[in-house]
Amino acid sequence: MSTPELAWFKSSYSSGGSGDCLEAALSWHKSSYSSSGDGDCVEFAPCPAAVHVRDSKRPEGARLALEPRTWAAFVSYAAQV
Repeated sequence: MSTPELAWFKSSYSSGGSGDCLEAALSWHKSSYSSSGDGDCVEFAPCPAAVHVRDSKRPEGARLALEPRTWAAFVSYAAQV
């Protein structure tokens, strides 16, 4: 069984120094609507308060953070198209 990649980042609630730090992880999943090769791929990481979306070709690039209900509405719409 494969384990999804975890992307760790320092929380904005952590101190700026090397002292108290809180790290969080996002577990990214490739969309079933993405191509199977190295082409156009959308990845998402669900969390309780937001669903994060990124381009797999640029994992460190811009990301969207959507409310779960907004993500659910988008997925429902995309399934009908």
